[in-house]
Amino acid sequence: MKKHLIWMSAVLMAGGLTALAEVPRPEHPRPDLCRENWLTLNGEWQFEIDKAADGESRGLTYGKDLNSKITVPFCPESKLSGLGLGNSVKLKDVWYRRTFEVPPVMQGKRVRIHFGGVDYKSWVYINGQLAGTHIGESAAFTFDITKLLKDGTNEVVVKVFDDMWSGLQPRGKQTPDNSDGCIYTRTTGIWQSVWLEAVGSSFVENLAVVADPDHSRVLITAKINGQDKDLKLTAEAFADGKLAGSDSAVGPWQNTLVLNLNTKKLWEPGAPFLYDLKITLSSGTTTIDTVKSYFGLRKLTIDGRKILINGKPFFQRLILDQGFYPEGLWTAPSDAALKKDIEMSLACGYNGARLHQKVFEPRFLYWADKLGYMVWGEFPDWGYEFHPESHAACVNEWIEILLRDRNHPAIVGWCPFNEEDQRAKELSQMIWNVTKAVDPTRPALETSGWTHTLPNPEVLDAHDYEGSPGVLRNRWMERLSVTPEDLPAPPRYGNRPTPTPSRIIPYMVSEIGGVAWAVDGGWGYGEAPKKLEEFYTRYQGTIDAMLDNPHLFGFCYTQLTDVEQERNGLYFYNDRKPKFDVARLHAITARQAAYERDDPSIPQSVAPQPKPAWKVLVGAVQDGDLSSPYAYTTEKPADTWTGESFDDHTWKTGRAPFGHGTLNVRTDWTTPDIYLRKKFDYDGSTLKHAAVVINYDEDTEVYVNGKMILSVAGYITYYRLYSVTEALQKALKKGSNTITVHTHQVVGGQYIDLALLVDN
Repeated sequence: MKKHLIWMSAVLMAGGLTALAEVPRPEHPRPDLCRENWLTLNGEWQFEIDKAADGESRGLTYGKDLNSKITVPFCPESKLSGLGLGNSVKLKDVWYRRTFEVPPVMQGKRVRIHFGGVDYKSWVYINGQLAGTHIGESAAFTFDITKLLKDGTNEVVVKVFDDMWSGLQPRGKQTPDNSDGCIYTRTTGIWQSVWLEAVGSSFVENLAVVADPDHSRVLITAKINGQDKDLKLTAEAFADGKLAGSDSAVGPWQNTLVLNLNTKKLWEPGAPFLYDLKITLSSGTTTIDTVKSYFGLRKLTIDGRKILINGKPFFQRLILDQGFYPEGLWTAPSDAALKKDIEMSLACGYNGARLHQKVFEPRFLYWADKLGYMVWGEFPDWGYEFHPESHAACVNEWIEILLRDRNHPAIVGWCPFNEEDQRAKELSQMIWNVTKAVDPTRPALETSGWTHTLPNPEVLDAHDYEGSPGVLRNRWMERLSVTPEDLPAPPRYGNRPTPTPSRIIPYMVSEIGGVAWAVDGGWGYGEAPKKLEEFYTRYQGTIDAMLDNPHLFGFCYTQLTDVEQERNGLYFYNDRKPKFDVARLHAITARQAAYERDDPSIPQSVAPQPKPAWKVLVGAVQDGDLSSPYAYTTEKPADTWTGESFDDHTWKTGRAPFGHGTLNVRTDWTTPDIYLRKKFDYDGSTLKHAAVVINYDEDTEVYVNGKMILSVAGYITYYRLYSVTEALQKALKKGSNTITVHTHQVVGGQYIDLALLVDN
């Protein structure tokens, strides 16, 4: 290893860098699949923006200097790249170039070039010859370049095409224009490490590691690349440096080994143990490939509402982590920064994260494994418009991601898509099935938060940025009680986002909070607290609503840090300093949850319930004549405006939906706020169920006779049912009643329409 480092330093100096210490992100990018004979290509590259998209005709594939420089692995939009373009230039075609020498320790070996991540389509040329192409922004890829190399100086050129404006490729939280709302500075081109690796004439190309703690063993399947004769594959597991188990098999291509362990140490959240793993491939008496990895002995199972880890109910206190850095955007400035983000979350009492709208690099997953930190893997699906002709690219990239990351014990679930609607049904179901085929060991959501379309889901979730902790608590206690999972909405309001399962299954509220603090020109969900104690009160009430609900296996709070203009993090964006008393947050977040008490009263199944016979008290647009006009104003009224006796005779009148730019809008609304009022009658009969079916954009509050019955934050693009039985029972009376609605538009589109339903 020491000899390798000497040669690596020499080669880097030949490439124009003066010392190994100056190479950015010099650590091995894959601690889970590591060989000693490797060489980083991070550092200074030539770079050019190809505005006319004519680089090939100008001969840029070989031997031509490019017109600027860039520091890899940082994207040109980032400060650490040395360019700092931000969103000022819309990059579609860009070129990279650098030279390198193959060190003597690699000569005579098969040499492969690795790219951790390039956004979006890549062409890689070695000495003017095409080594290969790749499509996808998040998956790693590798090309064997042995036959393309020559003695002395070699050249690598990378062409990248990134048309995030086409709708044919996903972009995640990257903005197509300027940073706004919850989308941020974009990333183009190389954004993860690039490195060379030397392997034998045959080598281990891929590993699948499946732990079986029930039988104190681990199952390993290795795919072998090469045709050497008399191949023997050996796997050895070590616990604290001592051999804990081994197995071997003879034969080419693919082998499955079973390592029975003499030492059983489990990987669990907060108490991780990692076995070292050594894979050796030999031909006769000659070792031709050695790979170092690791694994954790842990098992995930589903039991009714519970997702168990090694048979234990760990409540998942997750933080939303978007993986943005002020200097590097999608790329962390250092390996230490990846570890620090996890430690910041742990300090606030969280034990895991939703890795949101981004595929995080293996170094982050390594630290999650080391620190016992649970994560859900996600795909950056936003921006993709679900054109069938580009489905294959998305599916292929997701498979590459699964194959890369499936061995990390920290990953406790997959969630490919986020907040998609019916347009995504075909692709999301396809990707869910692919996920379960590649990795059946973890639960998977086909999409988080909105439209669940699987006929028989194994886990469900929802997003709820309710600003009133009391309303949040009551809503989810009622919705996830032993009565039906969700009251079915009448067909006229369209497809429901969450199907009613025939059994009780695990459920989490996977986005909550988002409370703004220290906004300074940015934004957060709902109205920001005016005093610090008000923040703590709202935070504790929100978290308590989740911890006290025995029917939830977890929640996810938005978010770990601010990101550019979105200012609802527990830490600031630029310096990662805490906004609040971290110890106080930890005490609130980390206390025991009802779920962790293993309450035997939580049922494992639920008998079918009769469907409500809904009666419309207040109609939406689909209800025709029942959607009578509202009195409305766009100016803030007196504080008493929700009351029955408030005089609204000077207000305008109009029919819902209110909004702008949508085809079925009946009353145009373009201002930041709208206030609605109208009367309705009730016969006074006993109320069994009550619901609001609402389509809103954005934050909306609904009152009956001056009492709030519903508060929702953010926005949706369909009609969704919210159970309001308990709240309406307290507000409704026989005879004349008044419903009032306030909707606040934050960014983007605006829309409000709702129906009030009861079952007697």
